[in-house]
Amino acid sequence: MIDFFYHSRMKLQELTYLVAVADHRHFGRAADACHVTQPTLSAGLRNLERKLDLVLCERGPRGVVITRVGQPVVDQARRVLAEAQRLEHVARRDRSPLTGIFRLGAIPTIGPYLMPHILAGIRARWPDLRLYLVEARTDPLLADLRRGALDLAILSPPVADKGLQYDRLYREEFFLALPAGHPLGRKRRPRLADLAGEPLLLLDEGHCLRDQVVEFCRIGDAAARDLIRSSSLETLRNMVDAGMGCTLLPALAVKPEAAGEIRSLARPAPFREVGLYRRNDYPDVESAELLAATIRDCLPAALLRP
Repeated sequence: MIDFFYHSRMKLQELTYLVAVADHRHFGRAADACHVTQPTLSAGLRNLERKLDLVLCERGPRGVVITRVGQPVVDQARRVLAEAQRLEHVARRDRSPLTGIFRLGAIPTIGPYLMPHILAGIRARWPDLRLYLVEARTDPLLADLRRGALDLAILSPPVADKGLQYDRLYREEFFLALPAGHPLGRKRRPRLADLAGEPLLLLDEGHCLRDQVVEFCRIGDAAARDLIRSSSLETLRNMVDAGMGCTLLPALAVKPEAAGEIRSLARPAPFREVGLYRRNDYPDVESAELLAATIRDCLPAALLRP
């Protein structure tokens, strides 16, 4: 009996590796998503292929390719992992909601700024909840949600995935961050049109916040590629303070003590929505909705409730 459960658990881990490779199309990124080394992931996949006597994936010029016979295995692996997660929730069904381990993801432009406002309130209301927090860009978090590696994720819509649904958490306005003494600082509420011709600082590609700013400011793809880019909001803020350009910051990322100047934008000011995402077949809907309600109750005044 012990051997049966041991080997079953190992097989679930191997299926997790396979789905991660299918999602990321890259062994290194898949290993990072599974929190293992690349040799460990590769060995797990080889073991799975040996058990099934199939070649499931191959290295191609554009990354990892799932083979024709491997794709049905990937599809079934997703179903098996989803059912395993459902079994885990069934086992704790008789407990109170929001107990045990919950794996919560958040994008980097939300997590560091929102969590300090909500974690104490969540802990006070749900003392038996153990949150495991994962910070990553949108695409890796979506992959983790689909394969069941995350229970929930805090993202900014729109998210083009019909297999997911979300509870609205809040709306967050954007503010204009300017170097000290910048001419636009003399305006009480600058307009987005005033940024034409200004050196605008953006996040790297892959951040949904970058795409939102590009859309707000109606910047073409070619022009966006020529703008100065950075990997984090904190670096963008420091670049603004150093006089390298201006940028748009979400409300929670605004720091009054910054060396530059912060201005509200002319109405209607640009904003983003933020939601708590889960799979359509996520088994613990009650806990997801309760966590969303708790987060909304703990929001700071700078954010707008839905």
